[in-house]
Amino acid sequence: MKTSIHCLIVIGLLALAACSAPAAGSPTATSPAAPATRDQATSQEEAIALAERFFQIFVIEQDFAAATGDFDGAMHSALPEAKLKETWETLIQQVGAYQTRVGAPTVEQVDQYARVVIALTFENATLDMRVVVDTTTGLISGLFFSPSSAQPYEAPNYVDTEAFEEREVIVGSGEWQLPGVLTLPQGAGPFPAIVLVHGSGPNDRDETIGPNKPFKDLAWGLASRGSAVLRYDKRTKVYPDKLTALEGGLTVKEEVIDDAIAAVDLLRQTDSIDPERIFVLGHSLGGMLVPRIAQADPAIAGLISLAGPTRPLEELVLEQTRYILSLNGQPSVAEQQQLRAIEQQVEAIRALKPSDDIPADTVLLGAPPQYWLDLQGYDPAASGSALPRPMLILQGERDYQVTLVDFQRWTEALSDRDDVTLKAYPDLNHLFIAGTGQSTPDEYATSGHVAATVIEDIANWIDQQ
Repeated sequence: MKTSIHCLIVIGLLALAACSAPAAGSPTATSPAAPATRDQATSQEEAIALAERFFQIFVIEQDFAAATGDFDGAMHSALPEAKLKETWETLIQQVGAYQTRVGAPTVEQVDQYARVVIALTFENATLDMRVVVDTTTGLISGLFFSPSSAQPYEAPNYVDTEAFEEREVIVGSGEWQLPGVLTLPQGAGPFPAIVLVHGSGPNDRDETIGPNKPFKDLAWGLASRGSAVLRYDKRTKVYPDKLTALEGGLTVKEEVIDDAIAAVDLLRQTDSIDPERIFVLGHSLGGMLVPRIAQADPAIAGLISLAGPTRPLEELVLEQTRYILSLNGQPSVAEQQQLRAIEQQVEAIRALKPSDDIPADTVLLGAPPQYWLDLQGYDPAASGSALPRPMLILQGERDYQVTLVDFQRWTEALSDRDDVTLKAYPDLNHLFIAGTGQSTPDEYATSGHVAATVIEDIANWIDQQ
């Protein structure tokens, strides 16, 4: 699968940086320029200069034809002039008008790729624009937008920064090592410990979304209450290029499960951790997958699901899209076309069969067919009910991404279990941040913190196990 590709900001379940090949029927340039060529390897300084030139042409001048001039062949196919223009217009519809950039660009080198990060402030959010440069060709091979980590973090009132310390750690081994941080309460221990498992998209260790860092809130809040917490950068953030080229196609095993198991193993090898009291907390996609993680490691002490879907992901993506498009009244013609394109991809996902002869570069809703085939028939609630493991299921009632429909399915499957606790919070959204009224994507651009009652409920539940 080659997904260096068409990336839109989509405040949805699958990703905040959702990357996919152009849908069938997408507008294309009538006469796209031929891909540029280069003769020499590119240094990081040259990659930064190339990204700066692209920023000037694409963001400031909005000359979409010229902006494609440094694209490689795959990018020319995925993002010709018309599609690049559509990407920009969709972006500003969702996060407001571009305002300014933040600081100097940074560069991340992964194998042959230099990912140049330029933080951009829009009316309703600050986003990192990642321009991926293939240093062997000197051409742009990827374009991604994701929530920026540039904003300063202010600890919520329930955090006692004197009660814990943090250590940098490496999760996993070999080619998929991930940087992370272990938040440890002060003292000798042994402490109960929690692994935090991200939702969809290329999340960092804090699960940064706009100015919000829900995983940092959880880690610092729970460590203040006596539990160690391990969080790490997600594999799709650290190794996006390697994953798109993964033989056999990406599934949730490579995206989520393998690294969660590696994180649990790391905790078991840590002296100050009680190996009999290691828990896994998943949010959104991570909450959906906690039963599969526990199936892979029967020694995990218990499971916590925050806003974990119980319905097929493609169904939720379609539901979210319809909801977002309904917020401003009657959808425009362009929005109706966007919805229809998603409906077509959902129909294609539902029709997938393991025996299908599918082109290797096929992408549906940002993921290869193997991803969707791997999830066919998976019922998180039914899987959870078959696990002899304590569970805590939490849900925000203002969550439009994973709704009370999903929570009700957890309830129906698990409410007769003495070792399962289920709780919904009337004023919390998908990030478990309090608000009022109808929840919208714009809400994620407003700074907030995971509610204190959520920290308290999780900490009390851990104490009881």
